[in-house]
Amino acid sequence: QVQLVESGGGLVQAGGSLRLSCAASGRTSRSYTMGWFRQAPGKEREFVAAISRSGGSTSYADSVKGRFTISRDNAKNTLYLQMNSLKPEDTAVYYCAADSGLVALLSRPQEYDYWGQGTQVTVSS
Repeated sequence: QVQLVESGGGLVQAGGSLRLSCAASGRTSRSYTMGWFRQAPGKEREFVAAISRSGGSTSYADSVKGRFTISRDNAKNTLYLQMNSLKPEDTAVYYCAADSGLVALLSRPQEYDYWGQGTQVTVSS
């Protein structure tokens, strides 16, 4: 089992940057494929990015491709999401997730076993 804690959210102006972190404790994070999701008020949770156990493969939602970068440091048991060129439509609660299965780069929330509590990102226009 793994526990996930996100940090790094906040208020930023459009065009700005933030870096989210997700610290994993318990079983080592390299045992999990991991991802970032977000949920805006009144909307369903949506996929943002995913990364394989080694960090060698990544995938992104079209809406963030070229602006966001997912990475991981398995030695520190930490997942990151670098967000650049932020837009007001990026405003949401951001969640990190982990899955212990063998399939990499999962993009559906129901495919993940473990979730953090979320961190709020607000982008002002």
